[in-house]
Amino acid sequence: MIISERIFKIMEEKGISQIEFARRTGISQSTVSDWKRKKTNPAADKIMCICNVLDVTPYEILQDSIERRNGVDYILLGEDDDAFELIEIYKSLDEKRKARLIGYADALRSIKK
Repeated sequence: MIISERIFKIMEEKGISQIEFARRTGISQSTVSDWKRKKTNPAADKIMCICNVLDVTPYEILQDSIERRNGVDYILLGEDDDAFELIEIYKSLDEKRKARLIGYADALRSIKK
């Protein structure tokens, strides 16, 4: 179950409509609707606000979205394993190469589409 599915399940259990949820969190109704329609997840910076409105802990929101791999807990954000692979590559590098990888990622981020 992805994070947004868990949020909607908790909303249903607590009898909170999407409109009420959007009003109380300050998150637009269209964004909340997109989570459901497009099966996407909220931004990480919204999790605490969501938890406060739903009166749950972050663990309750994330519990079905955590997978343990090689002794590390990963939050699953969908079916894409590229992030996990990138983390594994990073962990296998020496400090100098880790710094180069971070520099490369920063350069990629700054390139405008």
